[in-house]
Amino acid sequence: MQGIGSFVAIGDSFTEGVGDELPDGSVRGWADFVAAGLATAQGGPVRYANLAIRGRKLGGILHEQLEAAIALGPDAISINGGGNDILRPRVAIDHVGERLAEAAHRIAAAGIRPIMLSGGNPSAVMPIGAVMQRRGDALARAVRARVADLDAPYVDNWSDPELRAPRFWSRDRLHLNAAGHAHVARNVLRALGYDAPEGWRDLAGTSTAEGMRDIGYYREFVLPWLGRRFTGRSSGDGRDPKLPGFVEVPPIG
Repeated sequence: MQGIGSFVAIGDSFTEGVGDELPDGSVRGWADFVAAGLATAQGGPVRYANLAIRGRKLGGILHEQLEAAIALGPDAISINGGGNDILRPRVAIDHVGERLAEAAHRIAAAGIRPIMLSGGNPSAVMPIGAVMQRRGDALARAVRARVADLDAPYVDNWSDPELRAPRFWSRDRLHLNAAGHAHVARNVLRALGYDAPEGWRDLAGTSTAEGMRDIGYYREFVLPWLGRRFTGRSSGDGRDPKLPGFVEVPPIG
């Protein structure tokens, strides 16, 4: 398999890395891990950009990020989206799956390797878990049915049973923590034919979804989320892409 010397990630908070906060207030996330893992496995630096913006629905990802990512001319583009769409009261899941598949085909048509991946499944830890499970299952089926003709990996984090454990999720019970993002990165690298650095297995999240859901949880996370929904706002309003241009990521060690 041809190596990946340059990699661009597009998506929402999952791809931006929310939940894996660093001491300086920035976020890391699975895509950062993948860039470092590729550089380490291939023995040389990888150029990496990340156009993801938290809170984006799929339409915003495709409108703002897809063509910009293609214009950078990378060897590979990862695409994930739809998580914010299926959290809305009404959603046409087949339409979301169709648009994701069309985006993957657009990437392939540009001569770039698409890397499709689903997000982790938070249904075991979040308050509306049954709804999330049903809709996430339907989205995964819709995407799989439409990308079978592509010679490209589909990394099914949604169906990964280990990733459902509370220790992989942050306190908001919607985003993965550092350990969860590292686990997703291992899944992606494995799908690309590479091993991940062993040290990633020892990462621990600075917060986890373990423990009881008390009133403080709803006050800190659920009520603000509902407020944004009712007022049409997004957590990503006014935010720029995480890394709009290439940075060089060296091998680890």
